[in-house]
Amino acid sequence: MPVRRRLSTFTGFGYDKGRPLPVCAAWVLLEPLLRSVLVPSRFRVRVLRAFGAEIGTGVLLRHDVRIHWPWKLRIGNDCWVGVGAWLLNLEPITIGDDVCISQGVLLCTGSHQADNPAFEFDNAPIHVEDGAWIATRATILRGVTIGRDAVVGATALVVKDVEPGARVLAPQAKVRSA
Repeated sequence: MPVRRRLSTFTGFGYDKGRPLPVCAAWVLLEPLLRSVLVPSRFRVRVLRAFGAEIGTGVLLRHDVRIHWPWKLRIGNDCWVGVGAWLLNLEPITIGDDVCISQGVLLCTGSHQADNPAFEFDNAPIHVEDGAWIATRATILRGVTIGRDAVVGATALVVKDVEPGARVLAPQAKVRSA
């Protein structure tokens, strides 16, 4: 029998934002301004580091990249994060060296307990290992590790670990002949 959710009983029990409320508030106010196409990548990186992100050298963060909590983000050297990517990191996201996160990618560390009437959190970190490529509009869900040199194809939905060097492609739509 399906569980009836009672969202009024949600408490967020056990979730830790990782910083005091004033720091969270400052980030929430500043983050939308950093997404502007007029803000250079190197400035975005500098501000993210000031808020606690660990970011290596040679990182290119394009405009319109959304980052939920910078202090829960680690990016290695020589990585690219494409326009419109969303790093929804309620829990840590760790990205290795030489990783390409393409346009519109969603990395989502958050979820909820589907069988819990209070719909409490069910969050877990995401790890993207060195040399991986996550192509446009792919979605990586909580608790997943993308292995070294793996490729996640455009629009793929990834819910379990991807082995090093593997390729994950979205299912092909059936094409009808005229």
